[in-house]
Amino acid sequence: MRTRNLAFAVCIDRPYNCGAFLGINFNKWTGYMRFKTLSIHAGQEPDATYGAVMTPIYQTSTFAFRGANDPPPFDYSRSGNPTRKALEDCIATLEGGKYGYVFGTGMAAETTFFAIYGAGDHIIVHDDLYGGTYRLLTKVIANKGVAIDFVNLRDLDALQRAIRPETKCIWLETPTNPLMNLLDLKAIADIAKPRGIVTACDNTFCSPYFQRPLEFGIDVVMHSTTKYLNGHSDVVGGALITNDDALGKQIYFLQNAMGTCAGPMDCFLVLRGIKTLALRMEEHNKNALEIARWLAAHPKVEVVLHPGLESHPQHALAKKQMKGYGGTFSFKVKGDRDEAFRLVSNTKLFTLAISLGGVESLIEHPWTMTHSSMPEDARASAGITQNLVRVSVGLEDVQDLIADFEQAFKQV
Repeated sequence: MRTRNLAFAVCIDRPYNCGAFLGINFNKWTGYMRFKTLSIHAGQEPDATYGAVMTPIYQTSTFAFRGANDPPPFDYSRSGNPTRKALEDCIATLEGGKYGYVFGTGMAAETTFFAIYGAGDHIIVHDDLYGGTYRLLTKVIANKGVAIDFVNLRDLDALQRAIRPETKCIWLETPTNPLMNLLDLKAIADIAKPRGIVTACDNTFCSPYFQRPLEFGIDVVMHSTTKYLNGHSDVVGGALITNDDALGKQIYFLQNAMGTCAGPMDCFLVLRGIKTLALRMEEHNKNALEIARWLAAHPKVEVVLHPGLESHPQHALAKKQMKGYGGTFSFKVKGDRDEAFRLVSNTKLFTLAISLGGVESLIEHPWTMTHSSMPEDARASAGITQNLVRVSVGLEDVQDLIADFEQAFKQV
């Protein structure tokens, strides 16, 4: 049977006595440790065979038994792999969770989670969300007989009205993709928990460095590890983290049964990326906020959707549940689709491409790119317009990025 360690409690701004937490043996890295330390060391120690400091890539499908009916800690890499376990334990630790599981893509993580539910169950989903999640829910999960309702979860009364006796799950994004709306994690968890409804939150935009939903009572955290956790646009992956024992067992069973796990090479790359997560997130945050303020003053910009701006209608909530705002935000160009197209087609440093969270800056048009799989009426109902542009601000010099926008706006 696969062995697992429980993860440590950790917070960005205050230390915990990790060595004493649940009596876990966390090799030599016990004591008082903060996020930056854990991002480098959690779940990892020098390899027992040759003392490799970096977690080796166990590029093997199978492991030798020690004898008849005497299995090793890992027997087959779909069921468990040492490189994967190091990443799973690291991500769980950073989110403050007991159980972490990683998958071949972010959508594989979501598919595995939603496989928990079946015919007759009801799931409530925020109406402003990633287009791929919308497609999965409406074209795959709904076909299993699961009822899906898209609700504006900023309105807690609307959430209360949407709950049925058969409601089993509430799926959240905060900030939302692409409109950067915020959902009150604690308030939603407080509504769901007494009713036995599972809450799950996509935390990709913030990473655990800036937001930790489990601390607010959320049951499951999801990541596209492709984005900020990896940070280098060279691998795809996903993760699910929970403190709930029953959910942890269900997720592991489905990961193994469905074969949705991440491969060892991909796990190695994400582990490598996480080591600089704290440093990168600080720079992403600083650059994005400066550009958002610059755009807010530009005569060809209608509105900037960035929760770090005082003009954002939920700025107070952002300061309450986030320790930073990340590097991704949206804005609306004055005009319509033609003006947005001219802008995104004329940037030089901002690459026109889908995805986010890498060291390089990206720009995209949600209506025709990341959210094109949503029906037009669903996009319009959620507030996604044809003049909306989303940017993922990278780690380039911020003055060069602003200069790139300056020259591109001249073409609008």
